[in-house]
Amino acid sequence: MAIPVSPLAPTTYPDLPPIAGVRFATAEAGIKYKNRTDVLLMAFDPGTTAAGVVTRSLCSSAAVDWCKANLPGGTARGLVVNSGNANAFTGAKGRDSVALTADYAAKALGCAPGEIFLASTGVIGEPLDAGKFAGVLDTMATRLGDSPWMDPARAIMTTDTFPKLAGAICDFDGVEVKINGIAKGSGMIAPDMATMLSFVVTDMPIAAPVLQALLNQHVRTSFNAITVDSDTSTSDTLLVFATGKAGVEPIESLDDPRAAIFGEALRDVLFDLAIQVVRDGEGATKQVSVHVEGATSDASAFRIAKAIADSPLVKTAIAGEDANWGRVVMAVGKAGEPADRDKLSIRFGDLLVAQAGERAAVYDEAATSAYMKGQELEVSVDIGLGTGRATVYTCDLTHGYIDINGSYRS
Repeated sequence: MAIPVSPLAPTTYPDLPPIAGVRFATAEAGIKYKNRTDVLLMAFDPGTTAAGVVTRSLCSSAAVDWCKANLPGGTARGLVVNSGNANAFTGAKGRDSVALTADYAAKALGCAPGEIFLASTGVIGEPLDAGKFAGVLDTMATRLGDSPWMDPARAIMTTDTFPKLAGAICDFDGVEVKINGIAKGSGMIAPDMATMLSFVVTDMPIAAPVLQALLNQHVRTSFNAITVDSDTSTSDTLLVFATGKAGVEPIESLDDPRAAIFGEALRDVLFDLAIQVVRDGEGATKQVSVHVEGATSDASAFRIAKAIADSPLVKTAIAGEDANWGRVVMAVGKAGEPADRDKLSIRFGDLLVAQAGERAAVYDEAATSAYMKGQELEVSVDIGLGTGRATVYTCDLTHGYIDINGSYRS
């Protein structure tokens, strides 16, 4: 089924610069899709450090398990990503498939299998024939290049309607440090992680433990703060690779002042990619930011915001451009967090719609309905009990979501 491009798709895409120490190639392996690339191979120079976070699903894919085993090593020489098949819930066949794929890639790049990272996305429960990579990876290794980054962004797509790219540049003593990122994701999106694959590469020389700490910090307000449908994938993987080729002194500790500066730039890339995932939510027509403040803690605020953002009733009301603040009240009440009905206030954008346990005296139905017609909406809730605050980013729920997922395997 042809999926129309999201109305929230970007009108332009960044032309990401080459990053020293990484090259890549894409290919058509015929895993599921016809006449499109579905395999990505990235090759990293020796000395590249790696960090990552993966799904907390207890039914994780074979590729996720492979990455979890290799991440403690903190180094990488290669990455293989395929779309069309998640290689999840495939038992011993899945484990054998990832081992064979890593072996093919290691031989093609001249490194150890333990230096290869893997990610797969697509249908769950279908065995992935690693034989499809035989010869393909060898050929890809002979035509590696450092651009354009649009090619890897397209190769990892499944139900995505547009490729997702983001970049940032830091300046340290006159030396530019680059960060490039790509992501895929459209449905089955919820913390933790937010089917979501993302791969970020930088030329910053940085120790793996520091890179991992920064990633752990900034994923909380980016990929782990988005939800499309409340479903956490078996395959979610976010990997960051640092080639160390920039001409600056390495960051060896979080105490280095440059760690915070680099971390903020990394966060900008992660957040940009995460918002693009929300804007490409299956069937989405509106991006929604749910802000909660006045909760008893930040964690409580997050859980309330997540309950609102995940609510099918809230999301369908938004799709219908219905200023139904009562559904927001419902979602706050079901979150299982401290809340007092008579202290709540709710805003759609800047418009106060509910206050002190009832509809606000200044509520304007016409103005609120007009606001709901926008493509980018904000729902703000003040719990009135403390200082906890959090934001979760989501999209509306339309019939398009049913159309896409009802025919996903056909």
